[in-house]
Order: sequence, then structure tokens, then C-alpha cells
Amino acid sequence: MNFNSLYSHAKLQMHLCMLFIISGGTNPERDRSIEMASNGNGNASVATGKGSGGRNGLPKIQTQKRQNAICHDDTAPTVKAQTIDELHSLQRKKSAPTTPLDGVQGAFANLTEEERHKQQLQSISASLASLTRETGPKLVRGDPARQSETPRVSHAPDHHFAPTFSASDSSLKFTHVLYNLSPAELYEQAIHYEKGSFITSSGALATLSGAKTGRSPKDKRVVRDETTEDELWWGKGSPNIEMDEHTFLVNRERAVDYLNSLDKVFVNDQFLNWDPENRIKVRIVSARAYHSLFMHNMCIRPTAEELENFGTPDFTIYNAGQFPCNRYTHYMTSSTSIDLNLGRREMVILGTQYAGEMKKGLFGVMHYLMPKRQILSLHSGCNMGKNGDVALFFGLSGTGKTTLSTDHNRYLIGDDEHCWSDKGVSNIEGGCYAKCIDLSREKEPDIWNAIKFGTVLENVVFDEHTREVDYLDKSVTENTRAAYPIEYIPNAKIPCVGPHPKNVILLACDAFGVLPPVSKLNLAQTMYHFISGYTALVAGTEEGVKEPRATFSACFGAAFIMLHPTKYAAMLASKMEKHGATGWLVNTGWSGGSYGSGSRMKLAYTRKIIDAIHSGKLLNANYKKTEVFGLEIPTEVEGVPSEILDPVNTWSDKKAYKETLLKLGGLFKNNFEVFVNHKIGKDDKLTQEIVSAGPKF
Repeated sequence: MNFNSLYSHAKLQMHLCMLFIISGGTNPERDRSIEMASNGNGNASVATGKGSGGRNGLPKIQTQKRQNAICHDDTAPTVKAQTIDELHSLQRKKSAPTTPLDGVQGAFANLTEEERHKQQLQSISASLASLTRETGPKLVRGDPARQSETPRVSHAPDHHFAPTFSASDSSLKFTHVLYNLSPAELYEQAIHYEKGSFITSSGALATLSGAKTGRSPKDKRVVRDETTEDELWWGKGSPNIEMDEHTFLVNRERAVDYLNSLDKVFVNDQFLNWDPENRIKVRIVSARAYHSLFMHNMCIRPTAEELENFGTPDFTIYNAGQFPCNRYTHYMTSSTSIDLNLGRREMVILGTQYAGEMKKGLFGVMHYLMPKRQILSLHSGCNMGKNGDVALFFGLSGTGKTTLSTDHNRYLIGDDEHCWSDKGVSNIEGGCYAKCIDLSREKEPDIWNAIKFGTVLENVVFDEHTREVDYLDKSVTENTRAAYPIEYIPNAKIPCVGPHPKNVILLACDAFGVLPPVSKLNLAQTMYHFISGYTALVAGTEEGVKEPRATFSACFGAAFIMLHPTKYAAMLASKMEKHGATGWLVNTGWSGGSYGSGSRMKLAYTRKIIDAIHSGKLLNANYKKTEVFGLEIPTEVEGVPSEILDPVNTWSDKKAYKETLLKLGGLFKNNFEVFVNHKIGKDDKLTQEIVSAGPKF
């Protein structure tokens, strides 16, 4: 039977079925033209035997009367829904019941689900409350686009809304709270509402951070009050730019008013620090799904039980980055302001949508809070061997910190931020924030494979049809990034904690070519080079000549520290001495001459050096001391040519080597001048000890 015949046959079936229904059942006259035959299941069938032809040569239709005289196809069960909205509600089932809270003490313990939701909204309303009004905003849970799903309204505790002459328009509206959404839900929000959001071919979410594609350190300010006046590092060399309490409150009010004016806000309640005894509860209120997913990845994700019992956060971020600050406000120098108030435990972001401001802002908070508990906060990578030996890796951009700390033979505890307590080390974060420029599967397979569903890709360029990312393209920015949960790394250690470190490795990319490939440091030298935070960048000069440019960043993360660098250094030395850790200075830069005449240290040699440190073999090597810096260098390392271990051997021009060595030593001395006058404790004995560990000439 051809297509036309089938189509005619189907139409005839439909007409006969309708005729049967309209007639109210059987009819003797009609039944003489339509032969009734039961096929056992109540369905109509086609009579195909001889003499069964119908009009126009079509086969006869055999049908059967059904109960209530209705003819229909019941080969599959019908959907249990009366409306399309009901059908859509069946598509999404409620989350599984959360872990019972038997014996749990906290704000939300022993409450019904409705009561917990109400208290969560009350807590969020309190966070979003204006300082000039009695109550917080009126909140409801859910997406405003799905009005039928919106539950009842909740206000701040013990307050009811009653319009008065002083009421504002914002107090008359509801703000929808999208609370701790999953990555899938955030994908939907971003793609539907945020221009510039796309799903790439690998499944990652590509987003844009707007005009700012990096941090704005000159626009970051900290409230200077009676407490922080004496505690924080202020003045020359400090990253802490001061502001007063009043100006902070002006900016806070601006951010809160902006967030409350929106139809919906995203709220993340999460943790910092994998050490459960010293973790910090953080709340992030933001206007973009991109920001919510970014922080979902970068902070530690709470379990269902932990979320139910979350209570009041220890620190809150108000990210109103799409809205500018008022440039006429005191202390403001641009439309961007990132403001930190350690007394109120709050952070306000205005005028920048770059998500890294949230990550690094919280890192600064940890640099303030953790030392108060005698816990050292560190800007470092951290991995652990199969025998439990832990190593910390410090290094600025381009030193190889990510490459060397990511070792398939060792477990990754974290790639960027850590704490060292009396129990050992712990990762501060729940994710990784990797650079993507020039990324390839061959060079960084772990990062490449981590860029999948759930990952945020910032400011990358991709093919408009295939959505394949071009990691070489710098059209938007060179600072392209990927933010993904640490679980996406195959050898990540979960939970991200480990015992006390055995090795502290300071990485430097010395483009001057005068530092040894590896040096063993005593405690004073470790503190000196930790405070210095040295590496060298290559910058173009006139007439095509290129020379190295020294870069120093205190504690290998000057932009994020809150206290004076010597305080972190003293804590580091104390913990190293107590737990028997060894300090190492590893040069991943140039050998045989400065940049332009020498050559970059081979990665294979550096890996051999790192392996010898991990195994403990380098501790038993023979050492000799270098001039100027007074570094102890091994005479041999397995797998590394002995002649390159002392940089003077690799320079053909010995005079040029000595001049370059003295030049670098002078740069170190000049940089350290800002730290010389700072005293630790009642006297400056420790400071003098650190200074004496520097270059001598």
C-alpha cells in the first residue's frame, strides 16, 4: 500500500470512528455496510480477505463498540494531567528528602520544611535589609517567570508590611530569591536572560564579564576603624587602600537598593575551608546566574543537611557589579569600587562584573580571620604523595606553579588557596580557577578535560556554529579563565585536607639567569624569599632589545594579604620548624645567560628536581654555597646535568654573570627596604634575622 492509500485509509478510519460516536452506538442499516469484527483487544482492524473490499476499492474497516460508546486508541496509558501546566509540573519532581536532622543543633533544627524555608527567607531578608528601614525586602522563593510555583511570602522576623507615608516603591514589590540553584538551573537562567551566555561544544557555559576582564586592585578598599587601624598593614607597599565606615555604608546602601529593585536575585550559602572546625559560612547575593555558578564552583558546596542548618552567615558579599558606584562619593576614583568591611563582615561590589573579585575578596577575608586563630593562610598550590608527604608550591604567574603542583603521581589538595593549622593543611576553596590562554589538551590535559558541563568559561572566543573554543584567541582578553569544581580533577583528594607539609617550594622564573635551578633554604632565607615573592617578567624595550623586569609580590600574593608580610613569614617559619619542613628555592627561568642570550630551563630537568625533593633524596645530597645570595646548591641531582646546577658554569661571559648577579641582588635589597622598619613583637630581632638572610655585597 502506497503513502496516498495509507493516508486515505487513516482518514476513513477517523470519519468512521466519529460517525460511530455521533450515532450513539450500533445501527442496523449502517452495520450492513460496516462489518463488525472483534480482534480481541478492542482496536479497529482492516479486513484483508477476499470479498472484503469497501467502496472505491478500499479495504473494509472492522471496529468494535467500546464502553460508553467512545472509540479511541489505548495502546499507551494517557498522561495524568488536565492542563499543559500540570504536564510540565509532572516533568520536574521534587528533590529527594534531605538528611534527617536528629540530634542536630542549629537555627533550622527540628523544623518542618515549610518552617525552614520561611527562616531561610527571613535570614536572606535580613541580609538585604536597608540600614534606614525597619524591615528587609519582601521575599519569595522561585523564578518570577514561573508564578504558579511561587510559594507564600515571608518577611523579616516579627515584622509585617504596612504602607506608610515613608514607604518606598521597592517596599511595595516582591523580590524572588533563587536559592542555591544547581548548575543545570543556572545554565537555564544564564542562557535565557544573560546576553553573551552560550553552551560550548564541551558542555561548559561561556560567559562575558563585561568591560572589566580582570581585577581592579586600585579600586579595592578596606574600612579603617579602631580595630583595623592597628591590625592591618597600611601605608607604603600595602595593598590595603583605606575608606571610612560612612562611605562603606553609602556604597552598601547603593548595592542593596539595586539588588532589591530587581525581580530576582541569586543567593548562594556556602563554605570556605575544608577543615570543618575552622570553616567560614559565606553568603553571596548576586544579580547574575554567571556569578552564582562561578561561586557554586569556587566555594565548598554544602550538603543538604548542612544547608538546612546553615543559619546566619559569617560573611556576606553584595555583588551589584552591573551598577556603578557614585563617583562623587568620598574616596571613589572611578565607577568601580570593591569595599571590604571586616567589622561588619561584609563586602560590596559595584561597577565590575569580573567574578574573580568575589574569589579574591574572600581570600583576603581568610588572610585576616585565620591568623587570629593561629592558622596560616597561604597563596599556594598543594599536593600530597601516596605516602602522605605534603608539599606547598608558591609562585607568581609564569613560574610553573600550576604545572608543577599538578602531578599524576600525587594527589591534588588544591591549586591556589590553603590554610595550615595545628592539624595540617586544608584547601580554602571547593574549585579551581585556571587560566585558559593557549590551553591545549597536550600541555594541560587535566584542565582541558575539566572544561565540561558545570564549568564557567570567562571571556573566551568560540566558533559561532560549532561552539568550539579557540583558546589562542585574545580578542576579548588575554585573561581567559575556567572555573570548575575540584572534583573535576581526577586525582583530587576529597576531602581536600592533608597532614603537615614536609617541603615548602618557592618558585621563581628568573629571567636574569643567575639564580640556581634549586637551592636549599634555612628558615631565615625561607622567610626572606617568601616575603620578597620574586619572579621576573620579560618586557619589550626600544630598538627590539628585550630585558628582564623584576617583579616582587610579598608572600607571593601581595594583592590579597591583610597583615604585614613579616607576620605571615614568622608564622610560616614557626610551623616549618615545629613540623620539620624544608624550604627550597627553585628557578624555572633562564640558564646560561639572561633572557635573549640564555635559554629557558628545561621542564624535564625541573620535574626531576621536584621529584628529588618529594622523595627526600635531595636532603642527602652534597651542597656548596653561592656568592652574593649565599644559597646552598646541590652538587648533583639525578637526571639533571651537574654543570647547570651552579649558574656561573653556564655563562660564557663570567664578568657579565657577576654584573647581572649584583644587579639582581640590588633589586632584592631595594624591594626589601619597605619591610626593614617593621618590628615583630617587642623588638626587631626577627626582622634583622630576615634581613641578614638576603644578598650580601
